[in-house]
Amino acid sequence: MSEQIAVKEYTYAERYDALRATKLAQTLEKQRVVGSMDHDDWGMILPPEDRRELVETISTSGMPITDVLLKGFEITPNHPSGGFFGAKAVGENFRALMEAHPVYIDPMGSLAGAYMVNFSSYRQVRIPPEMDLGGLPERIAKYKLAAPIFGQQHFCQDMAIGLELGYGGLLQKVRTYRQKHGSDKADFYDGLEAVLLGLQNWIQRTADAARQMAEAEEHPQLRQNLLEMAEMNDWLVENPPRTFKEACQWILWYLIMARMYNGSGSGGRLDVLLTPYYERDVAAGILTDEEAEFHVANVLLRDTTYLQLGGPDENGRDVTNKVSYIILEAAHKMRIPTNVGVSVGPNVDPGLLRRGVEIQFEDKAGTPKFLGIENIVEGFSRNGIPIELARQRAYSGCHWFALPGREYCLNDGAKINLGKVLEVSFNELMAEEGAERSVVALWERFVANLQEAVEIMADVFDYHVEHKHEVFPELALDLCCYGPVEKGLDASHYGVEYYNFGIDAAALATVADSFAAIEQRVEREGRLTWEELKAFLDTDWAGPEGERARLMMRSIPRYGSGGSRADEWAKRITNKFVELVKAKPTPNGHNMIPGHFSWANTIPMGKTLGATPNGRHAGAPISHGANPDPGFRKDGAPSAMAVAIAGVQCWYGNSSPMQIELDPGLARDEGGVEHVVNLIKTHVDLGGTQVNMNVMDADKVLEAHRDPSKYPDLIVRVTGFSAYFSSLSPEFRQLVVERIIRER
Repeated sequence: MSEQIAVKEYTYAERYDALRATKLAQTLEKQRVVGSMDHDDWGMILPPEDRRELVETISTSGMPITDVLLKGFEITPNHPSGGFFGAKAVGENFRALMEAHPVYIDPMGSLAGAYMVNFSSYRQVRIPPEMDLGGLPERIAKYKLAAPIFGQQHFCQDMAIGLELGYGGLLQKVRTYRQKHGSDKADFYDGLEAVLLGLQNWIQRTADAARQMAEAEEHPQLRQNLLEMAEMNDWLVENPPRTFKEACQWILWYLIMARMYNGSGSGGRLDVLLTPYYERDVAAGILTDEEAEFHVANVLLRDTTYLQLGGPDENGRDVTNKVSYIILEAAHKMRIPTNVGVSVGPNVDPGLLRRGVEIQFEDKAGTPKFLGIENIVEGFSRNGIPIELARQRAYSGCHWFALPGREYCLNDGAKINLGKVLEVSFNELMAEEGAERSVVALWERFVANLQEAVEIMADVFDYHVEHKHEVFPELALDLCCYGPVEKGLDASHYGVEYYNFGIDAAALATVADSFAAIEQRVEREGRLTWEELKAFLDTDWAGPEGERARLMMRSIPRYGSGGSRADEWAKRITNKFVELVKAKPTPNGHNMIPGHFSWANTIPMGKTLGATPNGRHAGAPISHGANPDPGFRKDGAPSAMAVAIAGVQCWYGNSSPMQIELDPGLARDEGGVEHVVNLIKTHVDLGGTQVNMNVMDADKVLEAHRDPSKYPDLIVRVTGFSAYFSSLSPEFRQLVVERIIRER
């Protein structure tokens, strides 16, 4: 009689460990091949060695990077420059890429698929050379603006549309509306159809590969898992998901397709999307919470999508439920870089906030972040949006929110470096013979130049709306928006209902401290003349005298210290910025929404800026978002930071985040977690809109900065995004180190 050998089944804990180990190995390989990655970790893995090709390009933050192409795949241009432009050419090239894309399946996971290339890498010619930009580049250069001419994504789709129809249903919808429009819309529908056909091909090939892998798999549990993946993906090629697991797989395909198309990372309200599937499956007895957590963790593993948990429904009732906690626990158990936002407010389940803080201390991985959701809603309604609709605006990016499927906003793309505006203003003042040298005169010039910068951005937005669709339309997100398929118009070109363009101010602390330093040291105390200050700035504080002057200018009571002139300047600058942005719409009538955020632009914006009157050296990074500069107070009091940043909110629907670094020892103190909960609640009660948090051991971070290989799995929240610390460039690691060390 043959003896049966028992095969051990893998527990969920073991599967989490295996997936995390594979993720880390893939990240280390990216670091070796690609180098530093000063952006979201993302979930991209490299193609097999025989299918990869490397190319040097420029990141969205303006930094040189190495990108990965798919060897053997060739773009089909439709322009003499070798570029490809317009919906039909873009869609057909993307379809070809998906059809050539290697299949990826990890038998330890529950969901199939991963993306291996960034489609924008293939866009070597980004704008038709003959396109007339109407003088915008020269105007942008004056203030070194981060201006999103033909910027991509940065709005939020509503995946409920696709979950209801499935990919086959979306394809049928595209074909139905094609018949309702004339030939002038044919290229647009060709592009949409190509995207869907390419994705269906990718899903079907993955299902076939899972079945082939199952035939060769000896472990019965993994073989069954692969067969279930094959069956599930066979179904999803054409049909809408029926179960919680299938909904997670459908969402994952959409997310990785959109990420590969143009870097989109918006997830929106994932708990709301998944709740109906969860409730049906639990009632039917086919889903446990442990299984649900694992499926969600597999989504987060493959894409660091930005998503919101909790918050109001259209009637103001909090939607926090069991699924909200399941998603939060999934991020906790996966312990990789994620971008989960937990809603905070008087009418939101307080348990969600408390559990989020506990996870921060348990994982020390920068997740979750915390959203002052009711302040966001109130602010967004000030744009004339009905409150019922404003409540549906969802967290969708580093610091920003969007109406899923209804709003085009280019959030996080447009940034004004207030430091450069100050530099231009100061130099104009000093160059004008006989001009009054005073803080009042400098402020008047600053306001005039800031107004010009805002007007340039308004013209950029208008140009973008009129021409973006001709170059690289938003086909991936169009599929799950209300209007583009029905109207035959791209989301960037009047396809959706609302156009609210985000415009951020950067370098707030740099400029507030500069005005305060000039006011105190030059005007009130007479320690320097205007001419001496100009000479020191021009020479970057050179020599012993320059260093003494620099330290003197730097040693004033700074923004964040509480009750200082710099705090007053920060509020004055914010109020004027908001006033100028909201004074009128763009010339074509599009609304603009102000905020404070710098993202990864702190380094490149600093490199274009000379020395500043706050004692900053030429080329050094500008201040981070709405935060005070590190070292703003000797005690680095978190409460002082919370009060200062709450006082400079812009109040129109996007956030001005507080970035804060905490010591893990707080959790060991009696009531430590409660103290942090209260800090976040207080910040939100004062008007705060978002808290990005790191719980970090300072010594460990310093050691990892010296030798990143010692802690390859150390995760930090850099700004709105989280990443492996070892994946960041030395410059970016230094920014994180400065915050952690000097704010303690």
